[in-house]
Amino acid sequence: MVLIDRTFPTPQENILFDEFLLLRAEKAQGSEVLRFWESPQHFIVLGRTGNLQEDVDIQRAQEEKIPILRRFSGGGTVIQGKGCMNFTLILSKDRDPALKDITKSYLYILGKVSEALSLLGIPTRFKPTSDLVIGNDEKKFSGNAQHRGRQYVLHHGTILYNFDLQMIAGFLKMPRAVPEYRGGRSHLDFVTNISVSYPGIKNSFKKIFGIHKKEIRLTKEEMVQWDEFLKRKTSDVVIAL
Repeated sequence: MVLIDRTFPTPQENILFDEFLLLRAEKAQGSEVLRFWESPQHFIVLGRTGNLQEDVDIQRAQEEKIPILRRFSGGGTVIQGKGCMNFTLILSKDRDPALKDITKSYLYILGKVSEALSLLGIPTRFKPTSDLVIGNDEKKFSGNAQHRGRQYVLHHGTILYNFDLQMIAGFLKMPRAVPEYRGGRSHLDFVTNISVSYPGIKNSFKKIFGIHKKEIRLTKEEMVQWDEFLKRKTSDVVIAL
């Protein structure tokens, strides 16, 4: 597995680079990847089927000039920014039989994420379909989503470790579909940060997932492909800047 610890300047670049890495692997141009990134600015991103009017306080987002994007994976609407670590995994379905089934794949991957966090003294629990929680009150600190290719799975998730939780309450509406364990709790009663450092999270992930090569560099040909992909796809992901 190759480590890519790379954050781009803009939200659209960060969102699209995950998709580019999956396509690269599907074309047999790449291998399994673990990527870390953390947006330097706040932005809102909807899942593939998310509803803008139902999920986002659009007027406030426009007033505060918060960009709104749509990613190509599933999952709910989230707000990103400093203190919210993103991890991306490009995994071969041949790595483990569990990865060939979407439900089992979440158990497999988030089991490893929980194992990584346990190295930092953070006891976590998996809550279907794709959350990690902490504490007896089961507060969520990690949401996850996937896009499944023919040979590879793109799994990406967030870990709140020093995020301004008021941003969630201020810009996101209560989602229509909520997991049973949420129990009708407001955003601020439902989500939390975990007490870890960004470098600590990264080091524990690297130990559990196993890294054989650090920081892949795209070839000149791939850089051309990435530039073309970015130009072609930006309009697909940007709702408002």
